[in-house]
Amino acid sequence: MRTLGALLLLSMSLGPAAARASAPAADSVGRFEFRTVLAQGDSHRFAIWVPPDFDSTRAWPAFVFLHGSGECGTDGERPTRVGLGPELTAHPRRWPCVVVFPQKPVEDEQWEAYDALVLAALREAQREFHIDARRVALGGMSQGGHGTWTLGARHAERWTCLVPICGYGETAVIAPRVARLPIWAFHGLRDDVVNPDETRAMVEAVRAERARLRLEPGDVRLTFYPDANHGSWDSAMAEPDLAAWILSRAHR
Repeated sequence: MRTLGALLLLSMSLGPAAARASAPAADSVGRFEFRTVLAQGDSHRFAIWVPPDFDSTRAWPAFVFLHGSGECGTDGERPTRVGLGPELTAHPRRWPCVVVFPQKPVEDEQWEAYDALVLAALREAQREFHIDARRVALGGMSQGGHGTWTLGARHAERWTCLVPICGYGETAVIAPRVARLPIWAFHGLRDDVVNPDETRAMVEAVRAERARLRLEPGDVRLTFYPDANHGSWDSAMAEPDLAAWILSRAHR
């Protein structure tokens, strides 16, 4: 009882935030942490998912996830509340990886305008959380789906795979640059914000490029949800095989 009392006094003296940070349960279920990085002349707050039983003595795979327009801002937290974030908290052990959630500050600019922010957030996570540079995937939803296609093409050598959800982009520019990457794309067929034909056209163009290069076609997947509108990310993130598919990819 004396030991328990001492622990309670220590918890009270450190305050609620410190008590939560030091609780053993945090490591067993995973947690979000928040950092600030300087990019393009401004400070940007962003989130990092630390997986259950994180151990800094070994290298971890990572997934960079780009949010949609509704999660723009400067708080760093909104990107964790929609799409992948709720899936991580619901099924933390399905995702044994570090996840980086950059936050784009304004809605009316696309992710390519914040290329430096995405890479700076990833570098900061790599520095602190022992990320394996050979195992970094890129995904996102809506504007983040567009960002996945665009930044995936811009830095194709960096990513192990792409997971664009209800995305869009310049097919002729992007497809040749991402053709060698494993891709699993998702879209709702009832989407009235981004036409599902955007995803269909991109995947067809990538497959055509792979055929031209005589690559196996099977590593480019396309999943449509017949009854889903724009929020197809909920169904995509709940795919039971998605995490394992992402994490099985690595650069040789």
